Amino acid sequence: MKKKILVLIEMIVVGLLTFVLTYTNALSALDYIAKDKLYQRPRGIDNDIKIIGIDAKTMDEYGPIQTWSRERYADLINKLNIDEVSKPYVIGFDILFSGNVDEGDEALTEAAGKYDNVVVVDQLVYSERSERNEDGILYAPVIDNILPYEELYDSVEVGFSNVSPDSDGTVRRILPLESYNGETCRMFSKIMYDEYCEKVGITPKDIPTDKTGRSIINYSGKPGDYEYISMADVLDGNIDPRAFTDSVVFVGAYEQGMQDSFFVPNGGSRQMYGVEIHANIFQSYLEGRFAVNGNPAVLGLITAVIAMLLHLLFRQQRLWQSVVVLVAVIAIEVFVLVRINEAGTSFSVIYLPLVLVISFIYSVGIHYLLENAKKRKVLAAFRKYVAPQVVEEISKKGDFEIKLGGENRDIAVLFVDIRGFTTMSEALEPEKVVEILNEYLSLTTKSIFDNSGTLDKFVGDATMAVFNSPFDLPDYEYKAVCAAMDIVKGGEALEKDLLEKYGRSVGFGVGVHCGPAVVGNVGCDFRMDFTAIGDTVNTSARLEANAKKGQVLISDTLYERLKDRIEVNEIGQIPLKGKSNGVMVYEVTRV
Repeated sequence: MKKKILVLIEMIVVGLLTFVLTYTNALSALDYIAKDKLYQRPRGIDNDIKIIGIDAKTMDEYGPIQTWSRERYADLINKLNIDEVSKPYVIGFDILFSGNVDEGDEALTEAAGKYDNVVVVDQLVYSERSERNEDGILYAPVIDNILPYEELYDSVEVGFSNVSPDSDGTVRRILPLESYNGETCRMFSKIMYDEYCEKVGITPKDIPTDKTGRSIINYSGKPGDYEYISMADVLDGNIDPRAFTDSVVFVGAYEQGMQDSFFVPNGGSRQMYGVEIHANIFQSYLEGRFAVNGNPAVLGLITAVIAMLLHLLFRQQRLWQSVVVLVAVIAIEVFVLVRINEAGTSFSVIYLPLVLVISFIYSVGIHYLLENAKKRKVLAAFRKYVAPQVVEEISKKGDFEIKLGGENRDIAVLFVDIRGFTTMSEALEPEKVVEILNEYLSLTTKSIFDNSGTLDKFVGDATMAVFNSPFDLPDYEYKAVCAAMDIVKGGEALEKDLLEKYGRSVGFGVGVHCGPAVVGNVGCDFRMDFTAIGDTVNTSARLEANAKKGQVLISDTLYERLKDRIEVNEIGQIPLKGKSNGVMVYEVTRV
């Protein structure tokens, strides 16, 4: 019952932990990493999206960009719009043409207005102080808008180019629409998409947005994936303008020194130029592949229930089964969440696996501790009647299951009894009787353990020991006889000491026999005893009953096995209670 209550409490803790972590996204930095790896996989870029880059080659040829006349951009527009059949659908300049510079402004205005396929950018300026809208959601208000020079602004479509990195500096989301001075501003990539749809005659797709108006970009390409051509090669005629027929062209900075590069989810340590980010956003519009954050409470509840059930399974199943389930559930969760993200809803991905791993480790640890406790309990029990070296063997073997049943083994059985104990107990005080008995039993136990025997039981003033049980013991017959002789010799020294103390003396009678017996746990589920039963045990007990003080009697069976290693006196055949035929008995005098 206690274990069930404990597991129930653990399940509740696991469920609450899963829900709280998922709902609060407490480890957002780690979750970003996981979602970037799973959700932002390369999907293949659209070859009709091309980038003309203002790169190092261009600036080497024409000088720093800030020194250019805007007539150079007019030349680029004119070259790309070589004729009505070959011109691009849309040309987008991710370049802020703010303020008038020179007479080149007029040329750029004329070229941009002439072909009706040019889009340029403005730039929003946000307040550093956040405010709450009418729904209580925090946002940063727009306080200014840096526009292109007036003539160009009046001639082309204009969209804001701002991209906002997340807290870890990575650009994952966009704000397609923004409000300023009561007007709605569209993002540069959004205007490019709308212009493209108008040119090809399709209806623009609506994209999902969250309560803050943002959408998550599902990137199609990594940094450098989109086809890039140096602006110098186009202006110099090294690239045929017909290469841009029916394409969407983005023109922008393509050099690190121009400070228009950002970290992106699928870029690793490489940054992506702003013009590439807008190309990815444009393709996401084309394919309708944006996502919004899903309701964390829903995911939290679902994963909390899963985590609770799996914790219960971990606490009950074997290690390998738990590992299989753990890996399978994590794989299924990843697969499902990736599919859901592709359908437009993004959820945190790390919290269920994280809690499950913690639950698994905890369950393994608890199982280990319980098994160790069980091991210590069993070893503590064995130490009371098994020699230390046998206990060590049990510990190494690692099988600690206690159950009813036994096995047939060939063993040596030793019985020893105190001669004269009854007379002594009648003459002495009970306390002194117990003290003497404890000294004798300590002697017999030490002698048995010193010879690797197993202490089976104490029966009043008698002791039973077995050799070659519960594990194999080399030369067990000889060790049983050695233990018997050690008991007798030790008894002689103890007898003198007791005679001086109490004026009373006693001695040992020992019987040893060997043969087959059933060895194991005998009893019931709530009370069992590890012992040996059978004729071998009975014969040994009968030999002990016939032994005189200081005498070790063995059977002829045992003598035949050890006759070259022991010295004996032949006692002869004597009848033993319970046996129809007598047994040849020998007294051991020396080993």
